[in-house]
Amino acid sequence: MIPQPHFEIDRVRRHTTPNSLRAIDETTRDNIRHFGRQPRAVVDARISELERTWDIERVLETNASLLALTGAVLGVTTNKKWFWLTAGVLGFLTQHALVGWCPPIPVFRRLGVRTQNELDQERYALKAVRGDFADVSRRLDPAQPGQSTPI
Repeated sequence: MIPQPHFEIDRVRRHTTPNSLRAIDETTRDNIRHFGRQPRAVVDARISELERTWDIERVLETNASLLALTGAVLGVTTNKKWFWLTAGVLGFLTQHALVGWCPPIPVFRRLGVRTQNELDQERYALKAVRGDFADVSRRLDPAQPGQSTPI
């Protein structure tokens, strides 16, 4: 995967209303506080859940493809005017690809759908609480020549 510039990673956040950002960030902080105090099995389950959680890109792509397909099928089977739905949805998807915003984004963000980066923040914070990174500095000592990197 090619690293993306910082502005590309946060382009959805940049186009999210301050109220939605506050709510999403508060939820993430609350989750970290709550699950950080739970037994390891509960933290493990939460991390697994976060790994399966759909991010905003996946939700948007699924929504767009279902609406575009619906418009195409209805355009073929009932009335050609339904092709406008397909065209509109594909236009919105293109707009999102180019600038990181399209009309459904504010709705999904108000519903709490997070970006992959936002999901990763919670996941890695819980991994740190769980102790996954506790021995990283001991496993990799730059002063030791010939030592291979972990992982």
